[in-house]
Amino acid sequence: MKILGIDIGGSAFKGAPVDTKTGKLLAERHRVEVASPCTTAQGVAAAREIARHFNWKGPVGLGFPGIVVGDKIGAVGNLGDNWVNQNGAALFRRATRCPVKLYNDADAAGLAEMKFGAGRGNQGSVLMLTFGTGIGSALFYRGQLFPNAEMGWVPWRGKPFERFASAAVRKRLDLSWEEWAVRVNTYLAVMERILSPDLIIIGGGVSKKSDEFLKFIKAHAKVVPAKMHNEAGIVGAALAWEHAGK
Repeated sequence: MKILGIDIGGSAFKGAPVDTKTGKLLAERHRVEVASPCTTAQGVAAAREIARHFNWKGPVGLGFPGIVVGDKIGAVGNLGDNWVNQNGAALFRRATRCPVKLYNDADAAGLAEMKFGAGRGNQGSVLMLTFGTGIGSALFYRGQLFPNAEMGWVPWRGKPFERFASAAVRKRLDLSWEEWAVRVNTYLAVMERILSPDLIIIGGGVSKKSDEFLKFIKAHAKVVPAKMHNEAGIVGAALAWEHAGK
């Protein structure tokens, strides 16, 4: 099935057509920068631009950075509270003039890694973490997703953990990879205490730089970089058509 996947992040919308049988992008991804927080008008316009860029007329899957239950958006992180309680599917359906499925963005990336990437064939407990503007998470057991597990929002020193250990924090504070890894290790220790995963997959843009930081990561679980890197979010958004409603 060919589906336009759109990965919505805290600073940009990224999209490309996807072959959901192979997990391959069918064209170079198109990126549209947005403000953080992002107004609904700007977000809708970004999705419309991506659809028009590919002259898309078929199904669209979107990975959204917040809680998604059915077509409705719940709690939202960095994108902005103006999205809360919106019918996201209806918003983006009007914008793209295409049939739409909406999914939590980290859950979408996790689906892609479990089907085509680092988690493929794993029947234990798997925690996928995406480090970017915030920290997204997807939790699987025996290949089944526990949806909307926002583990980046677990509190640490009175604030969500993502404000302590995200990739954006590393850049903002100009931390070395080793200094950032110390923060990530603190986060992983809490995740392991709560969830006891067998495998932890590190995704997001930092997965491309795993040689820089993975040597400093300490955890009981096996820790591996995402194989699909930044494409996981786009591919997973397309896979929402297979998983929405399950």
